[in-house]
Amino acid sequence: MNSFEKILASYDYSDRMLPGGLSINGKPALTGIDTSLIGDYIIMVVRDPLLDYTGDPAELLSRKMDHVVLAGRSGMFTTYSGYYKGAHISIVSGGSGSPEAELILVEFMHYSKANTFLRLGGGAGINEKVKSGDVVIASGAVRDEGMTQSYVATSYPAASSYELIVALAKAAEELGHPYHIGVGRSADSEHVGCGRPSVGGDFQPVHADIIDYYNRAGVLYWDRESAAVITLTGLFGRRGGAVCSVDNNLITNEPFTPGNGHDNATEIVFEGLAYLHQMDLEKAARNKQNWIPFDQK
Repeated sequence: MNSFEKILASYDYSDRMLPGGLSINGKPALTGIDTSLIGDYIIMVVRDPLLDYTGDPAELLSRKMDHVVLAGRSGMFTTYSGYYKGAHISIVSGGSGSPEAELILVEFMHYSKANTFLRLGGGAGINEKVKSGDVVIASGAVRDEGMTQSYVATSYPAASSYELIVALAKAAEELGHPYHIGVGRSADSEHVGCGRPSVGGDFQPVHADIIDYYNRAGVLYWDRESAAVITLTGLFGRRGGAVCSVDNNLITNEPFTPGNGHDNATEIVFEGLAYLHQMDLEKAARNKQNWIPFDQK
């Protein structure tokens, strides 16, 4: 009996609060995925009006893949699966924020073979190094949202998979797109929690230092989902990361441009996952658990 089983053995509701959540007609209830169709690599996108999508992003991005199938649809999420340069990828779209991301992550991790989860989205720049239109590959994330704190103490690090970072950076270099590797920040509040006055100018002294505080800490951008993806994949033994296009900069006062740099971010993600797939094949061929720059001789 492992440590989790010891706790559940004395839990009064263990027979009705089952891991993975509810199912409907044999499918996970919230995502509605056919688990046999889910790929190894998951791209998580938000139906974000700020990114200037012209339709459901999962459907739009699936056009980049071959042998595409609809792998799941519910009132909350849409999932397509296909292949890109040999990598079996699933793209799932849904709503914004850490709680929505949790619903995808739990069902996909519990019910499918997926081993890699990547957030693809947009964020606001909060560092002088980052220009509007640049792409940030997250090395980690500040956990200023609430969902992950339900799982583990805030001192637990949200650190991206090094294999994923390497693959994404290689893609960015070869594509020639402007990019950075660094820390992001995720928060639940889009307004006062990010230093923006809310209804009627509602604002407190603690809110006035948020932007400068994280700028001084070297954080490059903020969003709502990166920390969720990176934290839960770390907890549950999967690879996780985030790629965000920057469409404005609060420090340098570059104005908001919908979707600025997002096409570049999308190319980096697809090419990066193709490289990661090759890294995985190389590990398997050498019977290695971790990827390193293997001697090619």
